[in-house]
Amino acid sequence: MRSKKLISALLFAMTFTLIVPAFATNNPAVPTNETPKEILAKQIKTRLMEIKNMDMSDMTKAEKKELKKEVKDLRAQARSQGIYLSVGAIIIIILLLILIL
Repeated sequence: MRSKKLISALLFAMTFTLIVPAFATNNPAVPTNETPKEILAKQIKTRLMEIKNMDMSDMTKAEKKELKKEVKDLRAQARSQGIYLSVGAIIIIILLLILIL
């Protein structure tokens, strides 16, 4: 009878030692109010600042060319996040507003 209680208590204790690490996380979820676009914009900005602060005097011509291409790509990627309206779209919107009002 006593060994039966001991075995059940040990099994109970072992289940807790197996369950608790499963719920532990290294990085707790930190709620942020930033959208993925804002996060990407910050990453692009920090990378551009890193490139700007680099010492380019000891780089080869090919490395400088590669950095220049990366800067162009990053700036194009940063510009493409906004909403752009063409001249034709703006004229159509103005005509629709005039007709409605």
